[in-house]
Amino acid sequence: MIKTESLNFGYTSRRNVLNNISLTLGEGHIHGLLGSNGIGKTTLLKIICGIMRPDSGSVYVDGINPMLRKPQMFRELMIIPEEFDLPNVSLERYAKITSPLYPRFDIGAMRHYCEVLNVDPRERLHSISMGQRKKAYIAFALACNVRMLLMDEPTNGLDIPSKSIFRRLLAGYVDDTRMVVISTHQVADVESLLDNIVILDGKGVVLNATTTDICRRLKFGKAEASDSAIYTERTIAGDMAVSLNDMEEDSQLNIELLFNASMAKRDAICEIFKK
Repeated sequence: MIKTESLNFGYTSRRNVLNNISLTLGEGHIHGLLGSNGIGKTTLLKIICGIMRPDSGSVYVDGINPMLRKPQMFRELMIIPEEFDLPNVSLERYAKITSPLYPRFDIGAMRHYCEVLNVDPRERLHSISMGQRKKAYIAFALACNVRMLLMDEPTNGLDIPSKSIFRRLLAGYVDDTRMVVISTHQVADVESLLDNIVILDGKGVVLNATTTDICRRLKFGKAEASDSAIYTERTIAGDMAVSLNDMEEDSQLNIELLFNASMAKRDAICEIFKK
């Protein structure tokens, strides 16, 4: 479990990037971490991993402060950043050097992931494209079998077939003991995977709810005069709305519409999910 309480961070003394971030992320879910550019999603992931220190507030990973850099935490936690640099060795060599840090690493699983992602684990990492390098790192990360996997814009650089394979692999990775946190702007690439949505803004956490709870409370679709609309926007398909789901009708989640509603009608969305 990852838990933050009243977390604050600023790169300068005049402006905080993260403000009063209090949330709990539990196992058994693929959490989508959403927010506008510059709102601090990447910074939050780095703080969770102990790469950066918050100005105030607390963060605990399995009850451990990441800044203590305890081995028992890091063997269960891994981050795939949006941009990374790997040594100029093959993935198999990299895995041989690094895998002892992860007790459940499975070399057979890594080779399987490489095969389905069309990556040769014997090639030097600097000799392949950035997209291939990202797929190689994803294959290694999944094979480490950590309980908490953080991903920052994981589909950037992947081609369309690779995105489909990535979704399939990730869906098979999560179980009751594991979680994945995906920070992304490319919501369409992972929308079908997410079963918990976290939305951040400049004031803190706007929303942290399962997709089931969201669709029980809210309805998404074309604006109707009879709806209790919270938010509407004009699209080429007509006026679309987020409304109260008073009749508990079946409704398909529209994450983009939900995000826009959360930005425009923050107080209303917060109030609905406090009940």
